[in-house]
Amino acid sequence: MISPIRTQHSYESARLSLRPIRKSDSGLIGLYAGDIRVSGPTRSIPHPLPPGAIDAFIEQSQNPARVEDVWVLDGGKSDLAEVVGVIGLKRLDRRQGELGYWLAPAFWGIGLAREAVQTLIQANPQESKTLFAEVFQDNARSARVLNDGGFLILAMRNLFAWPVRPLLPLGLI
Repeated sequence: MISPIRTQHSYESARLSLRPIRKSDSGLIGLYAGDIRVSGPTRSIPHPLPPGAIDAFIEQSQNPARVEDVWVLDGGKSDLAEVVGVIGLKRLDRRQGELGYWLAPAFWGIGLAREAVQTLIQANPQESKTLFAEVFQDNARSARVLNDGGFLILAMRNLFAWPVRPLLPLGLI
């Protein structure tokens, strides 16, 4: 059976274009994702990055059978870098989704993450009824970004990992 082709649209905010990922984004994504300040607060980016990880990520993000839609945060229209971060929505069952994002450290503290999260929530490209996200408890900035987007803390839990870092699951209902 042939998988349906999923069209992934672009979305605009005041300073960013949220656009589908391209192979040409590999260099900047690799540069930023290889920084422990970016990979450390995530569960999805290994550190150090293994060879070929970014190319595999891009290939997976472009696969029509993907379970996660990924957009590049393109700051070109604001004279920022072509890639300032990445945001994604993973499809869950029952019209639910899980939002995740990261932003390059050079662009922290100027509201770009908040702008991207709010733009994607408003667009609701997967027509989700409920969105979830999670942040480590020591990542107060990301928790604030999600809270400002309407997410509420659902529970506090610990992951069994070394070192143990409490995780905050959040939901937008």
